[in-house]
Amino acid sequence: MKLNININEENLSIQTDPEISLLELLRNQKLLSVKCGCKNHNCGSCAVLLDDAPVLTCKIPCGILRNAKIVTLEHFSKTAVYQEIMKGFEKAGITLCGYCNSGKIFAAYEVLKRYSNPTREQVEEIVCDLRECCVENDTLINGMIYAAQIHFEKERLKKNGKQ
Repeated sequence: MKLNININEENLSIQTDPEISLLELLRNQKLLSVKCGCKNHNCGSCAVLLDDAPVLTCKIPCGILRNAKIVTLEHFSKTAVYQEIMKGFEKAGITLCGYCNSGKIFAAYEVLKRYSNPTREQVEEIVCDLRECCVENDTLINGMIYAAQIHFEKERLKKNGKQ
């Protein structure tokens, strides 16, 4: 099948088997931030943004992705929101290993999208299924809460014309 898809703000037309996973398609496109972890929709290593929502790519067949908009960590890492997330992680003492980055960063993005002042319980609900590869969940939750504080303070300042 011919798949029309937008990957990292580039419109592509790719000839592919509709049964292969989005993970395999992205890896074939040399987008290496998308890792092949558990292949059970569990660990978060294969996360991307699909139409601005975090998804795990290992179980998504390409056949359902017509005209989808995909953002990988390669592209997302160039955004201001990414920088805010990384500042929150740094404040919590988090150093990511490289393998699980996309799952943890896109989970943090989901926190920022859903909540302006997230509680520990709200963040825990989002991260509960992520593998504790290089950082344990309590520290990760702290990093996401710090990222939300940084993000929404920046938004507040922008709204008040102080930035």
